[in-house]
Amino acid sequence: MAASDTGRAQQQIDEIEALSSIYGEDWCVVDEDEKIYCIKIADCLDQPKWTLCLQVMLPPGYPTAEPPIYQLNAPWLRGQEYTELTNSLEELYVQNLGESILYLWVEKIREVLIEKAQSSDPEPDSKKTSEEVDEDDEDFFLEYEPIQEDPIKMLNYKTSESSNVDEELPPIHHGNPVTDRRSTFQAHLAPVVTTRKGFSNFFFFKVKRVLEKLYENKKIASATHNIYAYRIYCEDKQTFLQDCEDDGETAAGGRLLHLMQILNVHNVLVVVSRWYGGILLGPDRFKHINNCARNVLVE
Repeated sequence: MAASDTGRAQQQIDEIEALSSIYGEDWCVVDEDEKIYCIKIADCLDQPKWTLCLQVMLPPGYPTAEPPIYQLNAPWLRGQEYTELTNSLEELYVQNLGESILYLWVEKIREVLIEKAQSSDPEPDSKKTSEEVDEDDEDFFLEYEPIQEDPIKMLNYKTSESSNVDEELPPIHHGNPVTDRRSTFQAHLAPVVTTRKGFSNFFFFKVKRVLEKLYENKKIASATHNIYAYRIYCEDKQTFLQDCEDDGETAAGGRLLHLMQILNVHNVLVVVSRWYGGILLGPDRFKHINNCARNVLVE
């Protein structure tokens, strides 16, 4: 191992040891070999109002030659807030090139959460599920009717529209939307695999890029829930790296991941958007989520 590689490895070890001691139980090791970690961040310790999970993977070149690969997970984080926060983190990285950046990132996120807690933003209701909807959203969902022709184009979104698409952004496929009692469901799928060496060092970046690209679409960003799951096969270790997100629809992410396990699919990210229409669906909502996901996987 070159001296520079040895130095970077030691810097990573030192940073991880420091962060684990600073954040204690809020620091979680997802995969030690792949250097994937998760940090739970809140606006305060006693009775947190806003929380967010920062998941990071440290590539071999970090911190001197490569940035951390990261993902932000919070049911309330989407659209403009998501973009502003990621821009802030990337600005911090540029301002501190070559230095260990994770502590600065965590504290920046905490600062944003504290500002939200002190602002007039309504507190997120952890008990709120898709069976509840704000009156403000009702007009939006009235636009959704069963589509008779070309339903796959309901989003008017094509990844090929720009000739300057980032080479790291895989194609995104949109499934047929399903409408039931004014709730609409639509699945989106993207392959998250690379032909580059060190495959596991790039999949995490691809998941993040796909989610960012989806949230650029205002209709997707305004969905009541964007449930997702990914399942990646690491050939070198012959193991699966997988995760899921409910986005406020309790247990939906786990059910989606379980479906992917049953179908034995891998190297894909599946996102199911739900626009709630104000009428209770009960368990049928999970049926629609999984049916949409299964259909787009089959396609």
